Order: sequence, then structure tokens, then C-alpha cells
Amino acid sequence: MILLPLVHQGGSVVKILVIGTGYVGTTTSLIFCEKGHQVTGLDLDDRKIQALTSGKLHFYEPGLEELLTKHITNKNISFTTDTETAIKENDVIFICVGTPMGKEGSADLTFVKNVAESIGRYMNRYKVVVTKSTVPVGTAEKVTNWIIKNQPTPISFDVVSNPEFLREGSALYDALYPDRIVIGTTSEKARTIMEELYKDFQCPVVQTNPKASEMIKYAANSFLAMKISYINELARLCDRLGINVNDVSKGIGLDHRIGPLFLRAGMGYGGSCFPKDVNALLQTAKENGQLLSILDSVVKVNASQPLYFMEKIQQALGGDLQGKTIAVLGLSFKANTDDTRESPSLIIIENLLGDQVTVRAHDPVVHLDNSPLSEVVQQFETVAETVSGTDAVILCTDWEDYKSLNWGELKPLMKQPYIFDGRNMLDKREVESLGFHYIGIANH
Repeated sequence: MILLPLVHQGGSVVKILVIGTGYVGTTTSLIFCEKGHQVTGLDLDDRKIQALTSGKLHFYEPGLEELLTKHITNKNISFTTDTETAIKENDVIFICVGTPMGKEGSADLTFVKNVAESIGRYMNRYKVVVTKSTVPVGTAEKVTNWIIKNQPTPISFDVVSNPEFLREGSALYDALYPDRIVIGTTSEKARTIMEELYKDFQCPVVQTNPKASEMIKYAANSFLAMKISYINELARLCDRLGINVNDVSKGIGLDHRIGPLFLRAGMGYGGSCFPKDVNALLQTAKENGQLLSILDSVVKVNASQPLYFMEKIQQALGGDLQGKTIAVLGLSFKANTDDTRESPSLIIIENLLGDQVTVRAHDPVVHLDNSPLSEVVQQFETVAETVSGTDAVILCTDWEDYKSLNWGELKPLMKQPYIFDGRNMLDKREVESLGFHYIGIANH
């Protein structure tokens, strides 16, 4: 493994194809446009392509739509559903399709396989094929074989592992100012091309082989998930001891060996990455006869954390929630995204509904219109409407909108003044001075 700084070297425009137009694919496309390259975005979903072509994102990601409009206007980017033409006309192909959780937690590579087969089928000259999707160790070799098997005639190519490290809600910043760039390849030709692509990024580059590159991505996400489960489990002990876990988080986070990030107690991690990636790494370990007992515990703690918070809610409200009306603020798994996958909020709602609670919900960007929950959960446009006549409010997502609410004005609208802060967002003393009963997570 070689660690080098990336510096500006000068160079020519590269024709790049990005397959998959989700938040990773679209962000990747626009960042390369920013660096002066010509990009084509490919997706088989015509609705997504039409939206992107007209300058509209089909998902929520701050700052990205403005960049999309800029590069459409400047003609640095185009979008298509024409797989054959897109593959033939571009030199570097990024695979940014989904790898959802499959059986027993393993990553489902169906979309990656389909893309690889298409590349093999339509390849007309040397290409660098880059897997940016999060994929298990050994996928680069599989992609290579899938391409070869579908080539009508042999044409040389290289497969590179180049994992993304984007956070939903801050993907644009993470892409512009990455902590590191990982290039996994054994080909000097492909390595040179990748270095040219990333020459203007001022960050370290890790040069390694594809297997190590693939492992780096899973190891990084699993370690961050571990920090979250660690502080959440510690918070339960702090609750018993009457200790404010926020003070503990601050005290240990100031140790530069530990760091302050991902040490905020809450209802657990969710989204499209951590749950999927931790389970995929566990499955890889299982297939290779290696126990990862710490990660096993990480998953168990995370699964039980929303239920632990539900117990606190039930105890505070007298045990039986039947017939009560409760407001849930926040549906996305974290702020600044519309992603509800594995969201702790939805687990809380399911439990409330199971206890025959009337649930009223609000989120700044998530709408339940196309969700089965829309039939059993009332969603409102304003927080005031949402909390009106409720026995309690549960804060499930750390949206800035909720931190800046005037709780003094909201209190008279509620039947009972209970706030359950699942993200430890609010100032306990301040809301209690307004007459609220405030319950956070070890927020004493």
C-alpha cells in the first residue's frame, strides 16, 4: 500500500460515464464536471433521466441541484438511457448502482453484474471500469470475469476499486473535500488514468490492490457504526447512574486518539450504508470462517436502541399508551436527507401503532404520500399542526428546524407537555423551564 499526496499536474479532458444516478452517482458526476471533465450519466429509469435533464434531482441532497443546473447550462454533463452508445463513447466508466442487502445480510450484486455484462457486450476499445458502489471483497475479480464472458471479441480493459466515502446530507462537501481517495488496482495504466482524474483533489491517496480497497470501505463504515453502538450502550449505563452521557462523549471525544465524531447518543444508526455494510462484512467473515464478535454486538445494540427508547416513553406516560396521541418529528434517518431506509423513526412509529397510538408526523422533506404508512399516520405541513392535541412529542431526526422551534408557543397546543428527545437535540434546562417534562437519552 502506498500513501501519496494528490497534487495538480495539469492534463486533458476525460470522457467519463457514470452508471447509476442516485446520490453517489449524481454527486460523482457533478464533481468531475467541476474538475473540467465531460460526463454522461446513464440510468435505465427514464423518469430519473428526464428529471435530471431538466435540472431536477429525484432525491434530496443540499447544494447538488444548483450544481446540476450549472453544468447542464455549461453542457458539461448529459443524461441518457442508451446503454450501448454511452459505453462506446466514454473512456472511464464508473459503476454507481445500488448493492442492497440480500440474503443473510450479504450484498446483492445483481445490478453490478448487469452493468458489467453490458460493458463487456458493448465495449469497443480500452476502458477503465471503476467500481464506486460499495461491494464485497473480491468483486473486482467478478466484474472482470463478467465483462470477459460477455465480450464478442477480446478487448483489453482494467477494473479499479475506488470506493466512495460520502455522507448523505453532506455529499457535495465530502466529494469536493475528501479525507482520502482510495485507488485499488494492479494496473499501472489504470493507476495513471485514475491519478489524472483526481489530480486536483488536495488530499492523500491510498494506492493499493482491489481487495484491500474493497475492505477499506467496509472497515471504515463498520468502525463508525461501532462508535455509535458503543456510545448508545454506554448511555444506558449512564441512565442507571444518573450521568449525562453528553458530558462523557465530550470528555472522551477530546482525546485525539478517539475523536468527537459519531459519539452522540441517540436511537441508533440507519440509512442506506451502515446497516447494509456492517451486515455484508459480517457475512463475508462468516463465509470465510472468521468470527467478528464485536460487529455482532454492534448490530444487536443498534437493533435494540429504538426499543430501549420506547421503554422510556412508555414508563414516563404511565405504561399503557393505548388511546394516546403522539407527534413524531422527523422521518428521515438523519437530517438533511430524505432517506428513510432503516430509519429509527419508522421503528418508533411501528411500535406506537402496535400500542394503538394515534400518530401524527412531520418532516421538512420526507412525505408519506407513497408509503403504506400514509394510511395509518397523519402527516402535517407544520410542526404546530402536528403537535396540536398530543400527549407527547418524540424528536426522532436532528433537523435544524426542530432545534430552533419556539417551544413556548407550542406548549399550549399540546394536551400533555411531554418531550422525548431521541437525539439529545434540545437544551434540557431550557425546555423544562417552559414547563415541559423532558426525557432524552441519558441526558441528566
